[in-house]
Amino acid sequence: MSNQPQEREPVPEGAAPEPGQDLPAPEREQAQPPQEPGPDAAGGPAPPTGERAEHEAALAELEDKWKRALADLDNLRKRHTRELERERAAERARTASALLPVIDNLELALSHAGSDPDAIVEGIKAVHDQAVGTLARLGYEREAETGVPFDPARHEVVGVIEDADAEPGTVVQVLRPGYGKDDKQLRPVAVAVAKRE
Repeated sequence: MSNQPQEREPVPEGAAPEPGQDLPAPEREQAQPPQEPGPDAAGGPAPPTGERAEHEAALAELEDKWKRALADLDNLRKRHTRELERERAAERARTASALLPVIDNLELALSHAGSDPDAIVEGIKAVHDQAVGTLARLGYEREAETGVPFDPARHEVVGVIEDADAEPGTVVQVLRPGYGKDDKQLRPVAVAVAKRE
């Protein structure tokens, strides 16, 4: 028996070594000094003190402008809401003021009702004409024509009448007058139209 150490067979790649068998020494990586993160790294390199102060000042200025813009927008929204409500109130007041003379004349006609019954009829007719005129001044003229072709934008059919003298689809009777035209329509005209068998 010789005193020389026996060479062992190399362990196949991926196989577990036998107990007591030496593992090959891993190749040592050359030690490299740690590198500083580049400009694309999160956070980037810390700018020099003077430049950092400029960046922080610019950021603070932009934050201040942003907060001021938000405050201005909020104030504008509140002012617009107040102005809109003021305009609505003024329009309601103008409409109510236009109707006040109608109410005054109705009260006047009612106060004379006991003395002369014919006078109250005349008074109510005058108040009616005044009310229709008030609506016309507000932009809602009375619509109550017969003999015109049916227009679905202006008329609402509530009945059909057989009429040999009228063209089919013609308005032959107004059951309820309408007020206003086109996009300013307060109410369509309720009509009966002609049909022929």
